[in-house]
Amino acid sequence: MSMAKALDELTHALIDAALKAGAESADAIALRGQSITIDMRGGTLEQAERAEGVDIGLRVLIGGRQATVSASDTGAMTIAALAERAVAMAREAPVDPYAGLADAGQLAKDWDVAALELCDPAPEPAPDALARMAQEAEAAALAVDGVTQVQSATAGYSHRAVHIAASNGFSGGYARSDTGLSCVAIAGTGTGMERDYDGDSRIFASDLRDAAEIGQRAGLRAVERLGARRPRTGAYPVLFDERISGTLIGHLLAAANGASVARGSSWLRGRLGEQVLPKALSVMEDPHRPRVSGSRPFDAEGLPTAKRAIVQDGMLMGWTLDLANARKLGMQSTANATRGTSSAPSPGTWNIALTQGAQSRDDLIREMGTGLLVTSMIGSTINPNTGDYSRGAAGFWVENGEIAYSVNECTIAGSLPEMLRRLIPANDARTHLGRVVPSLLIEGLTLAGE
Repeated sequence: MSMAKALDELTHALIDAALKAGAESADAIALRGQSITIDMRGGTLEQAERAEGVDIGLRVLIGGRQATVSASDTGAMTIAALAERAVAMAREAPVDPYAGLADAGQLAKDWDVAALELCDPAPEPAPDALARMAQEAEAAALAVDGVTQVQSATAGYSHRAVHIAASNGFSGGYARSDTGLSCVAIAGTGTGMERDYDGDSRIFASDLRDAAEIGQRAGLRAVERLGARRPRTGAYPVLFDERISGTLIGHLLAAANGASVARGSSWLRGRLGEQVLPKALSVMEDPHRPRVSGSRPFDAEGLPTAKRAIVQDGMLMGWTLDLANARKLGMQSTANATRGTSSAPSPGTWNIALTQGAQSRDDLIREMGTGLLVTSMIGSTINPNTGDYSRGAAGFWVENGEIAYSVNECTIAGSLPEMLRRLIPANDARTHLGRVVPSLLIEGLTLAGE
């Protein structure tokens, strides 16, 4: 029996057991995953792991009440016990007038999983092939002058298959694969040590960047950070490097999440149709991009996914919604339901892209004159109701349009709504990522340094 058929049968067995136990409606999810992880250190194998397993989740609904249960045992007795437990829990749960499955007319009918290219048809890589990748990355990092050690060089592969079914008639599934390589290098000694990293992860192993390039870049980045000191305190332009600029758009997406809006804990609440970004910028969601990890033909409630504008020409166009939060807000779902085996659906975004600019990152560095180029961030204090922003940062100080020295132990503060309206994008976003966001320049942020 094929994996897809086995997972299909599992979900339907869960639903049948739930209805037999007294549920009015139910949906189920089955996940089968396998992964290999290889860690190399000092040219030898540090750790090797292989994991395989099947997880199942069941949600039952009775009279506006719902409960979700999960297990990693797929035996018939476990499925029956799981269904009985879920029904008993649902009968004691509080009434949620917004909980419920999709209507038949809302469900995805036809989809082309093959067009999304979510799974590499190549055979699973052998552990020794992954070990050679990690070993090559480590050797390239150590060859960089100034690198004293490699903290980790890790290669991995995973294959996951998912199937979702519901008593409203929906049934669908797909598989996805991932091959990745990362390297963390350390430069310097004692209290002067600095570290940085590089890595890549792709659905198709053939798209993965060269291992030696990844290791070398990790080493060069670590060496560049040597001699870091605290920057001056004051108001300066800040350029968020492409590696971390996606966090800014992530904060915007979190505020546009329908669950936050429905709870009243979003600084975007009541601002549909208002300007939240510069007029030249849009944030598009496209769940149908081939070979991208965030792509999928339908969401966790069986609704067909589609391309949409979250922000169009700077204006906020809509929330990210699953069925329950859409009902709370008197709106329609945007087919953005996500779920695990142990949780009910909740809204989340798929592939996101911010409009890119016409200038390179180097152009923006020259334009900013004196300020901070941020390459890494730690901690986060974001007030969800006001958008007040404060985060620890490290990177490079820019003087007269050129990088002068590395910096650390500083804090960036500002108002997130105002920051987003002043974004100036570069043109350096990596288009194969699920979140395509270029380096972003913001004028006049407060830096707390020395």
